[in-house]
Amino acid sequence: MPGRLLRLLSLLQSRRAWAGAELAERLGVSDRTVRRDIDRLRALDYAVESTTGTAGGYRLASGRSLPPLPLDDEEALAVALGLITVAGGGVAGAEESSVRALAKLERVLPARLRPRLAALGGVAVAVPARGAPRVDPMVLGVLAACCRDREVLAFDYRGRAGAGSARRVEPHHLVTVQGRWYLIAYDPGREGWRSFRADRIADPLPAHRRFEPRELPASGPADYLTRSFAAAAYRHTARLLVALGADAVRSRLFVHVPGEIEPLGPDACAVRLSAESAELVTQYIAVLAALGAAVELLDASGEVRSGLRELKGRLPG
Repeated sequence: MPGRLLRLLSLLQSRRAWAGAELAERLGVSDRTVRRDIDRLRALDYAVESTTGTAGGYRLASGRSLPPLPLDDEEALAVALGLITVAGGGVAGAEESSVRALAKLERVLPARLRPRLAALGGVAVAVPARGAPRVDPMVLGVLAACCRDREVLAFDYRGRAGAGSARRVEPHHLVTVQGRWYLIAYDPGREGWRSFRADRIADPLPAHRRFEPRELPASGPADYLTRSFAAAAYRHTARLLVALGADAVRSRLFVHVPGEIEPLGPDACAVRLSAESAELVTQYIAVLAALGAAVELLDASGEVRSGLRELKGRLPG
């Protein structure tokens, strides 16, 4: 019976709501046994709510306290790795609490998993991205919950220019890139997909209205965000001609460039760089120049040209 309770709890945690008959089929028991097991979970302080409908069902809700959370081996190691990453920075105020949570997890892990966790803790180190903004963990929690539950999300958003606007979106995914968190969502009011910096989101609230998820116009959230970055135009832009094929440039770069690489033939490509920081654009131009092929600057903002002259003056002759 304890094993069946753990299985039932795992099912309730994996989805927002379950029909009673569906749980009975998954567990291989009767509807009456499911009801008894639900009562046992409630007695253990798990907040299991009954749902209305033709057949009725159950869902796991938030309770007054945090009950035990069963994890399988891979889930436990994934949580541990996530705590190591968060302890390195990026989420405001979470470093110390992450270390405490990791210590608690290590104490209760089965002996078979301890060597793997020790290996993770010994070699996995998170380096905070330079200049990355800190994000309120409570904001991330609301965003993640609305993505999971397919629930419409309302929030205030501060754009790059500083102006604020009220948004109401269908959240799809959270993605982290170089220390920054982004929410990918469909904005019905603007009839299109958008990406939002999580550190610019204020007062996120679930609208208590579900939606059917739309198909993302990309192979995945990371691919969509990469394409979005490439097509975006920011304050500082530079256009370059590089005497290398586009595929060769991409293969030699260790990071994605903040812009687009356009093939011009087997031995040439045009590169457009765009970012809010002139220093960042300058750095990427220097990276392209270090690939060992001729680079011609076709156009750039004044701040970028000034940065290139300063960089050239610091280099040895």
